Amino acid sequence: MKSDATIKEDVLAELAWQPNIDETQVGVVVDKGVVTLTGTVDNYAKKRAAERAVKSVSGVRAVAENIQVKYGSNYKKTDQEIAKAAADSLKWDSSVSEDDIEIKVENGWIYLSGEVEWNYQKIAAKRAVQNLLGVRGVSNTISIKQEVEPLDIKEKITKAFERMAQVDAKNISVDVEGHKVKLRGKVHSISEKNEARKTAYFAPGVFEVENELEVVY
Repeated sequence: MKSDATIKEDVLAELAWQPNIDETQVGVVVDKGVVTLTGTVDNYAKKRAAERAVKSVSGVRAVAENIQVKYGSNYKKTDQEIAKAAADSLKWDSSVSEDDIEIKVENGWIYLSGEVEWNYQKIAAKRAVQNLLGVRGVSNTISIKQEVEPLDIKEKITKAFERMAQVDAKNISVDVEGHKVKLRGKVHSISEKNEARKTAYFAPGVFEVENELEVVY
C-alpha cells in the first residue's frame, strides 16, 4: 500500500505531466489516500482536468476538489454573454434538445434545470457548457422523466458490469430503491469506482447513484 508521501509525489508528477495544467497553481494534501486539491486556476477546464488527472493516480481513494476559478480581466464574460454562449452550445449539441433545458447564469455559475428522457442527455448538457469562456462552475439539476421498473434497472446495470473489462462485477452489489441506485462492495482503483458509477447512470430510469464502493489496493 502506498504511503501518503508517495501518493502526493505521484499526484504532483501527474499534474506536471498534463500539458493543460500548471501544477504550480494547484495545492495537494494527502491524508490516508484522500487527496485534497486547492489553489486558483484561470478557467474551469483546468479545474476539471486537475481532478481527472488525480483520479487516475494509483493509490488515490477519493478526491476533495476545492480549486477556485478566477479569470483574468481580458477573459471575463458577463452573465448575459455566458448565458447566450450556453444556449448556442446546447443548440448545436445533437445529444440534447434545447427546448427541454432551462439555463440560468449567476456570477459566472451556470444552473441547468429541466427534464430529459435519459441520463446521458443530462451529462451531455453539462459537458456542452462547462468549458465555455467565463464559466466558474456548473450546477446540473436536470431531472429524468423516464419510467422504468426497479427490477429492470438492477438487471441492466448488473449485466453491463459483467460486460465491462474495467469493472470486477463479482465484487459489486447493486441495490435499487425507486430510481436511486446504491453501489456497494470493493474495487481496485478510483477509476474503476468512477466507471461503475458512470455505467450505473447510463441505465434507463436512473435518477441518482450513491457510490459506496470502497477502493482497496
